[in-house]
Amino acid sequence: MRQRNLAAAIGGWSARHRWWALLIWVVFVAVATVAGNAVGTAEMERWEALNGDSREALRILDEAGFPRVAGEFVLVQARQGSLTADDPRFRQAVLDVKSAVEATGEVQNVRTPYDPEPSPVTQDRRTALIRFEMKGDAATAKDRVRPVLDAVAGVQRAHPELRIEQAGDASSDLLINEAIDRDFMRAEQLSIPITVGILLAAFGALLAAVVPVALAMTAIFAATGLLAFTSQLLHVHSLTANLMLCIGLAVGVDYSLFYIMRQREERAKGRDPRRAIEIAAATSGRAVLISGITVMVAMAGMFLTGSGIFMGFAEGTILVVFTAVLGSLTVLPALLSLIGDKIDSRLIHGTVGAATGGRITWRRVLGVRGGESRLWSAILKPVLRRPGLSVVVAGGLLAALAVPALGLKTGPESIDDLQGDYSIAETFKRINSAFPSGTDPAVVVVKAADVTAPEFTARIEEFKRRALATGQTNEPINVVVNPDKTVAMITIGIKGTGTDAVSEQAIRTLREQVIPETLPGAHVTGMTANGMDFGEQLRRSLPLVFGFVLLFAFLLLLVSFRSVVIAITSIALNLLSVGAAYGVLVLVFQKGYGESLLGFRSTGEITDWVPLFLFVILFGLSMDYHVFILSRIREAYDRGMRTEDAVVTGITSTAAVVTSAAIIMVAVFATFATLSLLQFKELGFGLAVAVLIDATIVRAVLLPAAMRLLGDRNWYLPRWLGWLPTLSHGDEQEKERTPALVG
Repeated sequence: MRQRNLAAAIGGWSARHRWWALLIWVVFVAVATVAGNAVGTAEMERWEALNGDSREALRILDEAGFPRVAGEFVLVQARQGSLTADDPRFRQAVLDVKSAVEATGEVQNVRTPYDPEPSPVTQDRRTALIRFEMKGDAATAKDRVRPVLDAVAGVQRAHPELRIEQAGDASSDLLINEAIDRDFMRAEQLSIPITVGILLAAFGALLAAVVPVALAMTAIFAATGLLAFTSQLLHVHSLTANLMLCIGLAVGVDYSLFYIMRQREERAKGRDPRRAIEIAAATSGRAVLISGITVMVAMAGMFLTGSGIFMGFAEGTILVVFTAVLGSLTVLPALLSLIGDKIDSRLIHGTVGAATGGRITWRRVLGVRGGESRLWSAILKPVLRRPGLSVVVAGGLLAALAVPALGLKTGPESIDDLQGDYSIAETFKRINSAFPSGTDPAVVVVKAADVTAPEFTARIEEFKRRALATGQTNEPINVVVNPDKTVAMITIGIKGTGTDAVSEQAIRTLREQVIPETLPGAHVTGMTANGMDFGEQLRRSLPLVFGFVLLFAFLLLLVSFRSVVIAITSIALNLLSVGAAYGVLVLVFQKGYGESLLGFRSTGEITDWVPLFLFVILFGLSMDYHVFILSRIREAYDRGMRTEDAVVTGITSTAAVVTSAAIIMVAVFATFATLSLLQFKELGFGLAVAVLIDATIVRAVLLPAAMRLLGDRNWYLPRWLGWLPTLSHGDEQEKERTPALVG
C-alpha cells in the first residue's frame, strides 16, 4: 500500500506547475505585506505586559483617564568638598536649571528643594533632585525632550564643580531606546550578509546562496503582515518583529538548505532535474514539515505562561516558522525547477579551483564527496567502535557543563542591564543610590465611588501613617486623583534598590499588612511589584510549559518515526543540550567568566524571562537537525540497511548541511550577543552556544553512540500502538522501481 507523503505531493505539484506556484507565493507575500501595513500591528497596552496584582493596578490607571505625562529628574550633586544645598553656589545652580528648562517651553510643574513643596535632598545635603514634567502626552515626549537635555547640559558647563545630569521617562525613551534600536538595526544588517557569506562558502554558488536568504526574507515579510491581523486579537510586544527576523532567518535558511542539498545530491547521482526535486520533496520536504510542526508546538508552549509578552512572542514566532515551512514546501521546488542546474554555478568553487590549478576545491576542504563527509566519517568510526565510552565521555562533558545550572539565579530587568557607555544609565544609578526608589516608587491604586470624600481621604491618611510606621517605606508620598474622582494613585518610596530583597519585602508588607487594614481592595504596581508578579507568574507556569513541550514533542516524534525509543532518547538528548547551555550561561553571565572578552559587567543573576524563553526556542530549533538526521537514518534503515550502517549513512550524508546550518544559526544568534541590553546578550549567547553544542557533541557523538548501543531496539513500538500511521521518510516511487532495476 502506498504511503501518503504530503510534502512530496506539494513539492511535486509545485515543480510541475512552477509558474503557478511562484505566482501564488508572490501574491500571498504581497497581499499579506500590503494589507498588514494598512492594518498596522497592534502593540500591547502597558498593563497587558504585566501579571497579577500589578497588571490590574495598571489597567485601572489606564482606564481612569489620568493624563499620561513623562516625569523627568535633574540630579544636582557636589563632586567633592563640602558644597551642600545650603551653599549659594549650589542654590544658584539649582535655580539656573529651573530657569533653563522652563525657558524651553516644554516643561511644567518644576519643583526644586527651595520651593514650598520641595523636591528631595539627601540627609548630608550634598545631593538634590529637581523634578518636572514634560508638556503634552507621555508617548510623544521623547520627541520634545532634546532642547531640555541641551538646556541642562548648558547649566552643567557653567557649574563644573557640581554634577548636573538629567534622567527620566522622556530622556530614557530618547537616549536608551534609540541606542537599542540602533543595536537591533546593526544586528539585523549584519546577520543577512553574514548568512549570505556562509552560504557562498558552503555552496560556492551565488544562486544557491541567495535563494535561501530571499525565501527566508519573503517568509518574514509575509509573517509580519499576518501578525498585523492576529495582533488585533492578541496584542504583541514591540520587540516581537525583531525576534521574528532572528528566528525566521535561522529556520528559513535551514529549511532551504535541507532541500537544496538533497536536490543537488540526487543530481550528482545522475537523477534528472524533476526526479531530483521529487526525491528532495519526499525526503527533505518531509523532514522540514515534521521539524516545522515540532518547532511551532514548542513555541506554542509560551501561551501557557499567561504572560502577554511571551504569548505575543509565541504568536510571532509561530507565524514566521509557518510561513518558512510553507515557502520551503511550495515555492522552493518551483524555484529549483525553474533555475535548474544554474543554481549550482560555481562562483566561489570555480574561482578557487582556477586560481590553484585545480589543486584545491572547496569540497575537498570540507571533506565532502558524493554528499558524504569524510571528516564526520572519521569522527564516527571511533564513536561507533566504542559507543559506551563515547556516551560516557560526551554525556559526562555535557552533564558537567550543566552542573552550574543548579545554581541558576534569576532577577528582574533593571538599569544595570544596559551595558556600554550610556551616561543616562549612570545617572539613574546615582539617583537611585541617593534617593532609594526615588525614580521607581511603589504605586498604590485604589478605586471608589468618590476618593475625595472625607471618610476616604481619612483612610488614605491612615494608609500613609501605617506605611511609614513599618520602616520599609519613605517620603515622598504623593496622591493624585483622576478627573472623575473615582481612582486615587498613591506613589510612595520604598527602601532598598528597587530590585533587592529589601524592596520586595516592602511590597509584600504593603500588600499583606498595610493595604488590607487601611485600603482593602487596592492594588500595587511599580517596578518592584511588576518584577515580583512577573517572576511569580513564571514560577507557576514553568511546569506547564515544560510538560506541554515535552509531551507534544514526544507524541510528534512517536508518530513521525513509529518508535517509543527514538522519541524518549531524542527528548533526553535535547534536555541534556539545553542543560549544558544553561550551565555555560550561568558561568559566563552569572559568575562573570569572560566578561572582558564579551564586553559586559555581570549583575550576578540571569534576567528572569531568559531561561524559559531559551528552553522553548532551543527545544524547537534543536529538532531541526535532529529530525533531519533521523529522517535520513530511517530512510536508510527502511531501504534494508542495518541500524549501524544506517546511522553512518544518515549522519555522514547530512553532515555538510547540518554543519552549514549550525554555523549560520550560531552567527545569526551571536550578532544579538553584541546588543547593549544584557538580557539580549544572554539570549544571543545562550542560543549560539546551545546550537553549537547540539550540532557537534550531541549530533556527532551522543546520537550515533546511543543508537549504536540500542541497535534494532531503536525502532521499538509496542503492539498496542500498531495503529499509528506509517510515514515514509524516503521516496516511495523509488522503492517501487528498485526491483525492476535489479531484475
